[in-house]
Amino acid sequence: MSDRAYIMINVNPGLTSSVVKALGQIKAIKTIDPCWGKPDIIVVADVADQDALTQLVLSKIHGIEGVTQTDTHLVYRTPESNAK
Repeated sequence: MSDRAYIMINVNPGLTSSVVKALGQIKAIKTIDPCWGKPDIIVVADVADQDALTQLVLSKIHGIEGVTQTDTHLVYRTPESNAK
């Protein structure tokens, strides 16, 4: 079972398209939604565990030129959601 995270990404002006293209090359990222306002991009990622999430955010996403900041929200499971 994998963990899901929502990652809000802020980028330098004018670089949203190139960041979206780079994010599309990352296998763990399932959806990429550019937005008006802040954040500039919201992605949904499925990762094996928190260590994989750390590597995804700190190494891969922050390694993309133009990314200035991220805000990561790891989804947790309730007992009810585990029963489904």
